[in-house]
Amino acid sequence: MIIPILILSIIFLFGLGCGAAMWFVFRHRQKAKSKQPAKETATMQILTFRWSYIVLPLVFFSLSIILSAYFYHLLPTEVAYHFKLDGTPDRWLSREITIIWVLIPQLLLTLMAGGITWGVTKLGKLFGQTEGTWIKPQRILSFMGNMTALPQLIVFFAMLNVFSYNSYQVQLMPMWIFLLIILGLATIALIVFLASIVYRARQHPRRISSD
Repeated sequence: MIIPILILSIIFLFGLGCGAAMWFVFRHRQKAKSKQPAKETATMQILTFRWSYIVLPLVFFSLSIILSAYFYHLLPTEVAYHFKLDGTPDRWLSREITIIWVLIPQLLLTLMAGGITWGVTKLGKLFGQTEGTWIKPQRILSFMGNMTALPQLIVFFAMLNVFSYNSYQVQLMPMWIFLLIILGLATIALIVFLASIVYRARQHPRRISSD
């Protein structure tokens, strides 16, 4: 029961971080635009898709393919994929189905990251920015796209754990401990990112007034 709760917590944290960042940026930019003089003209920049927005999802997907190809011939015909709290396996799948099940989530999450960032770039009017904008939309897109690597990391670890146990009879770490570590690191990263946005938002009016 603890593992599904931790996974849902990480997914909730991911959605909360992306939503909060986008809401804060747009809200602050609307206030900044309303305070600009009417005579001031804005130089619009076109927001385009960049592969750097999804570099981490692509890395995890590529590594999953490489490791699946490497371990395929090392795995037994029946692969243990679920374990009790004491580490003994209690569920098995065929080798082929196991490979498919570890690659499909990575593919879907990578496509989701690409689809989200590509779709947002098509909504360029929402991201139209002027010179001197306090935070670049590219940073938000990079954060959103690469945050998808968080659930990919969980799938990647589960894959490595299954491969390690079935090939060498060695488990890397209990899944719930790994999820707790990821949840803690993700929380810290989210706090740092949002704190940097708040700091930039507070510094931006000072720069304008000093200019």
